[in-house]
Amino acid sequence: MPTYAIGDIQGCFVEFQKLLEKIQFSETTDRLWIAGDLVNRGPQSLETLRFMKSLGPKHQIVLGNHDIHLLAVSEGIRPSRKEDTFDAILKAPDRDEIIDWLRKQPLFVHDPVLKFSMVHAGLPPSWSLAEALTYADTANVQLSGDESKSVLAAVYQFAKNKWDDSLTGINRIALIISILTRIRYCDIDGHCDWFETSPIGQQPPHLIPWFHHPYRKTKGEKIIFGHWATLLGVTHEPNTFAIDTGCCWGHELTAFRLEDEQRFMQAAEK
Repeated sequence: MPTYAIGDIQGCFVEFQKLLEKIQFSETTDRLWIAGDLVNRGPQSLETLRFMKSLGPKHQIVLGNHDIHLLAVSEGIRPSRKEDTFDAILKAPDRDEIIDWLRKQPLFVHDPVLKFSMVHAGLPPSWSLAEALTYADTANVQLSGDESKSVLAAVYQFAKNKWDDSLTGINRIALIISILTRIRYCDIDGHCDWFETSPIGQQPPHLIPWFHHPYRKTKGEKIIFGHWATLLGVTHEPNTFAIDTGCCWGHELTAFRLEDEQRFMQAAEK
């Protein structure tokens, strides 16, 4: 039963379906992991969500920053931006069912047999794998429960950018979500930069890619992530596997088979 992890689809449903054909995906014998950002930028976010929802819980996604943005817009917490392409979701007859399904999806997954984990963006240097699993589970409970609207609002209101285990309440949950869905670079002390997207080597000198941080506790863990299209799938770091290869920017959509670490690519439609 092979497991395929696929990078940020972002509404590129045609390329997604062609990639599934290329890998001869079977929803009964194979498993899909999707590394977040199912929606936005591309033209068919609604179709992407409906398809993944139809596959059932055997196939897993993790939430990305664009998915969190969609949830916030659907709750009236954030305005829709002119570049957003998920109006079809917000106007769909099954909108509420889709949004409810989406907010109940995990932020972090781990397979103890294959010894792989998947997150949308990354992990801070101070977290162990066990801590990441615990923190993500705690955040998921809050995001999928009655406090989801308050949690989503806090994600955009809380300004702290370094993990502090003394944090409590909704601010703790907001920081967990921000880290898992937005981190790319951090400084030597673990402060996250939420906005720097430069390719490695072009960032400000004090910033370090999260996976290169010298004190990262998860260096021995195999971690799959998306979010960072300018990496084009390359980290130069053992055990970290970048699979966002910028399909929505005209590059490729990537599938990564966990069992043998083989990659499969589908070029973006023109």
